[in-house]
Amino acid sequence: MESIHKTVLLNETIEGLNLKDKAIVIDGTFGGGGHSKEICNRYKNIKIIAIDEDQSAWERAKSKFTDNTDSEISFTQGNFKNLDEILKSKNIKEVDGIILDLGLSSDQLENSGRGFSFMKDEELLMTMKENPSLEDITAKDVVNNWSEENLADIIYGYGEERYAKRIARAISEARAKKEIERTFELVKIIENAVPEAYKRGKIHFATKTFQALRIAVNDELETLKVGLEKGFNVLKKNGRMSVISFHSLEDRIVKNCFREKKRDGVAKLINKKPITASKEELQINNRSRSAKLRILEKI
Repeated sequence: MESIHKTVLLNETIEGLNLKDKAIVIDGTFGGGGHSKEICNRYKNIKIIAIDEDQSAWERAKSKFTDNTDSEISFTQGNFKNLDEILKSKNIKEVDGIILDLGLSSDQLENSGRGFSFMKDEELLMTMKENPSLEDITAKDVVNNWSEENLADIIYGYGEERYAKRIARAISEARAKKEIERTFELVKIIENAVPEAYKRGKIHFATKTFQALRIAVNDELETLKVGLEKGFNVLKKNGRMSVISFHSLEDRIVKNCFREKKRDGVAKLINKKPITASKEELQINNRSRSAKLRILEKI
């Protein structure tokens, strides 16, 4: 199955890296491979270290790179929070650029079968890993085993959901009768917990709860903090990092990290305000509406 993912802020992300021929680039969230492919098209003798927790991401996208004969792309199934170890295994100490395109790819949302979408009836997993082990936390574990108070905290804290307490209470009551196993079961519980007017809003009533559970399952915010620090450490002087976020919690972490580096005199901000999608991109890719791009240069 080929990738259906449409890369967000493609030109802005790559142009912001200010790359040259023979550059070494980490694509820490490979996804559909759009950023990596465009880099290979624009520059010669590029080396790309592609990372994604989902092995199927590479299987779907690798055919895109068969004609880039002067470039070298290697794929590692893993998490970008471990990029230092991944580089060490390849005997690479420093890189010229880093791309982090956070959140879900369209492939994961539509085709993974792991319960990311509230529009599909799937098993409640929500793990970025294609084949989670018994030790890995899943959304099923969270909704069935975490306390009502903890559920309310993550739904409010990670999803910024105003009805978090009501939803957590409804989950707690439902699981007392039967284990919650599938996405549609959870959607129905949320639907019954929120006011009628909320169901008619622009955003689907389950969006924020699903987002919160996904972030909790994959420890996404802590992963981002670690990945930003490790990424900055392996950048060469004048190397740049482009980070695309899709909700305020992620963007706040990126903004604060970048400002701290600037304040410490070790980096400069390429854009003081986040870059957002153009009208043209918004017309062809609805997913880009919430995307924010920040770029940092090491000095």
